[in-house]
Amino acid sequence: MRQAGAYSGLLCGGVSGRTGPHSLPLARIKKIMKKSGEDVKMISGEAPIIFSKACELFIEELTRRSWIMAIQGKRRTLHKDDLTSAVIATDIFDFLITLVSNSDSHALGPSTTTVMEVETIDYS
Repeated sequence: MRQAGAYSGLLCGGVSGRTGPHSLPLARIKKIMKKSGEDVKMISGEAPIIFSKACELFIEELTRRSWIMAIQGKRRTLHKDDLTSAVIATDIFDFLITLVSNSDSHALGPSTTTVMEVETIDYS
């Protein structure tokens, strides 16, 4: 089995001894990275580890800000509306506004499937 390398100290925890210290699946992260563009062919072993930690930090920050919205609403359960409010209230999450506003415009029921269009950005 391949060792995580110098960056393994960044991560802690894990769901089991078999998955290593990573909370998010590195193979899935690498697959997403490869799908990001035709020019992305080779990815070092350390890159998905850093992306994993970045995703964890992103989720934690978004959750904290959403929790503040839930507390302001005098609730102790996080709802989708709390996430939407946190995204709208925080400038650094502006790139998510179209995502949360698209999901708000649909009446979501248990059997309703929502398809959201994602804008592709050309970085070249």
